[in-house]
Amino acid sequence: MTALAAARAALDRITAYDAVQPQAWIARFAEDEVLVAAADVDRRLEAGESLPLAGLTFAVKDNIDLAGLPTTAACPAFAYAPETSATVVERLLAAGAVAVGKTNLDQFATGLVGTRSPHGAPACVFNRDYISGGSSSGSAVAVAAGLVDFALGTDTAGSGRVPAAFNGLVGFKPSKGRWSTKGLVPACRSLDCISVFTLDAALALRIDGVLAAFDPGDDFSRPTRDAPLPSRPRYGVPRADQLNFLGDAESAALYRAAVDRLDGDRVEVDIAPLLDAARLLYSGPFVAERTAAMKGLLALNPTAVHPVVRAIVQAGAGLSAVEAYEGQYALAACARAAEAVWNAADVLVLPTTGTIYRIAEVLAEPFALNANLGLYTNFVNLLDLAAVAVPAGFRSHGAGFGVSLIAPAWTDAALLGLARSLEDAAPAAARPPLDLGETERGVKLCVVGAHLHGMPLHWQLTSRNARLVSRTRTAPSYRLYAMAGSTPPKPALVHDETGGSLEVEVYELGVEAFGSFTVEVPPPLAIGTVTLEDGSQVKGFVAEPRAMAGARDITHMGGWRAYIASL
Repeated sequence: MTALAAARAALDRITAYDAVQPQAWIARFAEDEVLVAAADVDRRLEAGESLPLAGLTFAVKDNIDLAGLPTTAACPAFAYAPETSATVVERLLAAGAVAVGKTNLDQFATGLVGTRSPHGAPACVFNRDYISGGSSSGSAVAVAAGLVDFALGTDTAGSGRVPAAFNGLVGFKPSKGRWSTKGLVPACRSLDCISVFTLDAALALRIDGVLAAFDPGDDFSRPTRDAPLPSRPRYGVPRADQLNFLGDAESAALYRAAVDRLDGDRVEVDIAPLLDAARLLYSGPFVAERTAAMKGLLALNPTAVHPVVRAIVQAGAGLSAVEAYEGQYALAACARAAEAVWNAADVLVLPTTGTIYRIAEVLAEPFALNANLGLYTNFVNLLDLAAVAVPAGFRSHGAGFGVSLIAPAWTDAALLGLARSLEDAAPAAARPPLDLGETERGVKLCVVGAHLHGMPLHWQLTSRNARLVSRTRTAPSYRLYAMAGSTPPKPALVHDETGGSLEVEVYELGVEAFGSFTVEVPPPLAIGTVTLEDGSQVKGFVAEPRAMAGARDITHMGGWRAYIASL
């Protein structure tokens, strides 16, 4: 197959899947641009160039620069147009791969769930009730759905491994500094790694052969080397009391089955130092590094940041240099204690995650459930380790389960070799079919006040399995009033051509759920039609004239959150 034919086939698959999960993408090249790039690969091959990735199509997480498309990190207010591509993208293009577009993510790569984006929440390709995992959500979906051959993600706390596990993929996170991070929007700059999603470990190994190189333009790049692992390694597995599947019996069974397939000696190890290090990432001062990466936007336009992401990142602003040093000391103590693990084992085999959650569950409880998913991933970059997530079966509802092979830095190529062995040993179980079924036609509902995420009445949406579609604004033709005497405080949205554009959230509910919700709307509020900033119209809260009695005009504040914050 020529590169041109491969690109055409990929574009056809992408177009078809757009009817299922358009939210996997943030931006794509025009079809003729992709075909021109593919035809150029064929020309280069005919001219005798050696192109190890010739004709493979790939996607790029939208916190990595790809010249010709904006970089947004899933935050439209942050968007910029890069003049050049990231070093890793340039190397892939030079090797003959064809870039298709930019994928969705948890905003600023802050999250392991895939639900923290204004572009919607990508879902597990095998069961769209469940999360895709994050933050590299769109990249995982693009590969698992067969849209592209591979996709770049990033991995600071597990973002390149968690989505791989849920979607039946290999997720390879190289050693820090092995692949250049020049052209990456930082999350935690000293910890960030660019990662890759593939259907098998063999392709990940080929890509590593292209990308593993020192980059003098990246302050965190390190001279690359390859450290071996024994031909029959000692596999470390945690003590039974350190395995936490959060009540998910299927995950526990799949993990035990994967461990039984290991070709090597198994030793039980105490992973307490690793778990202690994992807790430091968000419970300690290291969160301040995320704050440093976003300080400009937080200072100038904080409401542009997803509220869950903002709550996490703003917490770092109050941390001191003293606390930062204390965190470094605590991490050093964990690293020293972890040496006992590597004295006993060559490779750790852990569940990539203990369980998976439905999208509705994560929207209802975004912090604790996200934290649960990082239990076995958060420590890897803090302790300078390499890791690869490998598929290890599927749950009865279709979502994938994976195990992670983890070893000291520079064992990357050897780890990928072990991942191939684990793939070969796995039973020939068919992947579940993609979830392509039409879901119940939902009703989109715009909320502006007490039903916003984190507000007192939000539970009325989550209890009906409402799905967040977007965080956006109204057309510039509305006024917002704080009604007098309402409990809890509620706003009134009134159409007025002299008004402004207001911050809102749009949810989708099933028809029956929408009906039951509407019945509970108290006067003087009602459900009408609201026009959004892009011109589309959805159902939403409006107000009867009597709502204006004694009300305060708060339009100038731009939204209900700003008003509540001012009280």
